[in-house]
Amino acid sequence: MPRILFITQHRPDRSPGQRFRFEQYLGYLEQHGYRCEHSPIVSEGDDKFLYKPGNYFEKARFVRRSHAIRRRDVERMNDFDIIFIFREALMTRNIRFEKLFRQSRAKLVFDFDDAIWLQNVSEANKWFSWIKDAGKTSKLIGLSDLIFAGNAYLADYAKRFNPNTVIVPTTIDTEEYKPVERKGQGPVTIGWSGSITTIQHVRYAIPALKVIKAKYGDRVAIRVVGDGSYREPELGVVGMPWRKDTELLDLGGMDIGIMPLPDDEWARGKCGLKGLQYMALGIPAIMSPVGVNSEIIRDGVNGHLATTKEEWVDRLSRLIDNTEARRAMGIEAKRTVEEHYSVHAWRSRYLEHFNRLIEHNGPNDQRPEADRAHARA
Repeated sequence: MPRILFITQHRPDRSPGQRFRFEQYLGYLEQHGYRCEHSPIVSEGDDKFLYKPGNYFEKARFVRRSHAIRRRDVERMNDFDIIFIFREALMTRNIRFEKLFRQSRAKLVFDFDDAIWLQNVSEANKWFSWIKDAGKTSKLIGLSDLIFAGNAYLADYAKRFNPNTVIVPTTIDTEEYKPVERKGQGPVTIGWSGSITTIQHVRYAIPALKVIKAKYGDRVAIRVVGDGSYREPELGVVGMPWRKDTELLDLGGMDIGIMPLPDDEWARGKCGLKGLQYMALGIPAIMSPVGVNSEIIRDGVNGHLATTKEEWVDRLSRLIDNTEARRAMGIEAKRTVEEHYSVHAWRSRYLEHFNRLIEHNGPNDQRPEADRAHARA
């Protein structure tokens, strides 16, 4: 039975990136003969300080513990047929462990879903930015046997360093994400869902939301999920923390989902997860036409695209004023996810990538010498 070691930052069911990139495929892999094992470095206790300002002593201890975990992974690396690295082995500039994994008998798979070759450090950890090296991404790509890129923009970057790159979009488990019956009375709820690290994107919708609130008053409510400390008093917004056990209920209470983004290089690497979550639940989404969002949304059919404040106000108003329009668009949105961005639509292709890697009987490193030299650098 082939074995896969998943090298991750977070424990299972903790990180949206991990959940929607590979965790929801683990059962399918195991049904088809694979044995899967996780190796996270962030514990539940680490969550209490890691993304908050200060706590320098605890963060230094976390780095030491992370090294210890990865040393144990190196000791057993030859027990596995595939080592799957999601983003990086350590949350620092160090790539020593990836290089050691390269020397094992295992094939290396590198998976990424953001433009992580750009420096992007949370506000709470700006002081620690010197220990990170976003430029290591190209080296990790060069070290690997197979690259899973979340969209074409990311794949184009990866192919500069490794031709063995395939697009594997972020997908939704539609057996879990099922539309709920929409409420017939009360305010129309406009919702945003994300995390502490992406809460900054809400501000791009604030000017339009203020116009909407002035126009509709108590006929609309605004919900922000992902940061319990977020406040926008003028809009009556008190942020809700993300919780796995209430996630579907929190999302299901939305009538319109929004995904505002700046049009920059980092945002172009996003894989549309927020929008896909809304759409899978039959919630019409309004998204900035940045990166893969323009591929997911057929404007006016399965969702709306909006750039300017005026466009955001117009698209929101159309959906607020028309219950039937929300219902019809939600149906098309759900169909889009089921056909193109669901686990069911992708699971056989996902499995096939692993099968082909296992069945390859040649030497571990088949890349051109130039790529191997870049990886060693």
